[in-house]
Amino acid sequence: MKRVLLAAALMLAACDAPPNDAIVDVGGGRPGDPATLTPANLPAFFDCLREQNATLISAHRGGRHDGLTENSIENFEATLAHTPAFMETDIGRTRDGVLVLMHDDTVDRTTNGSGDVSSMTAAQFQALRLRDYQGNVLATSPPTLRQALDWADGKTVLELDVKRGVSYEDVAREVEAAGAMDRVIFITYSVDGASRIASIAPHAMIYTTVRSVHDLDTLERRGAELSNIVAWLGDGALDDGLATMLNARGVEARQGLFERYPDFAAAMSAGVQSVSVNDPEAAYRAIDAADGRDGYAATQCAR
Repeated sequence: MKRVLLAAALMLAACDAPPNDAIVDVGGGRPGDPATLTPANLPAFFDCLREQNATLISAHRGGRHDGLTENSIENFEATLAHTPAFMETDIGRTRDGVLVLMHDDTVDRTTNGSGDVSSMTAAQFQALRLRDYQGNVLATSPPTLRQALDWADGKTVLELDVKRGVSYEDVAREVEAAGAMDRVIFITYSVDGASRIASIAPHAMIYTTVRSVHDLDTLERRGAELSNIVAWLGDGALDDGLATMLNARGVEARQGLFERYPDFAAAMSAGVQSVSVNDPEAAYRAIDAADGRDGYAATQCAR
């Protein structure tokens, strides 16, 4: 009966599924005791990471798990089943102004539908069904930002990558309405973007691209509080000198480590306080083994 109802719902969705798609019931993540990582004060947490030479794991789009897909609550739960991590996610906007989790401009790659997110109503968007990395259609729908914010309370911090066509103001209003400003981090890739977020939400934590000390000076001159800034170094070769300079100014560094065999120990020794990864479990094992401490240092900083 359940499959019949699911099939009927798919036929009514805005974007129909191909006729031979299999429906896979995922449930609520993977077995295991759920991990949490919920610092009460984000600036103080990042200061502790820098002072203790500790490194935070950020699950890129929630991590990658067979049988699940990116930017879904089920995917986030699967990561927290084994890894205390922050969850990086992407924010799109439907035609009627609802903020949703979706990386691409279109829904084609990760759902059973097709078309631009911005051309759909929220009802049409949530009538879709997600596809896992193997292409199977799941029994779950793509979530809204508010659903993700409510889910994350007491579990993790959401890192919000605001996509084209979505305003920082709209995202800040949604975060404020959820009472979540102290448990999210805004992602931007320019000093201009970071300055704008800082003016909209002065107490918000911000990840932003920093290429030189001049960028820090510009942020300060524009009124951004550097204790709320974590510098994105990119996902290419690690710039040890830039990380050292940032740390000397009291600013933490963040690096993308998406290659197949990333060198987590090198990032830690270079003064990188946050790594964005596709395989959070592997990163957790490597960093926990390399930090020379009894227990995962990032969790200790969250206490």
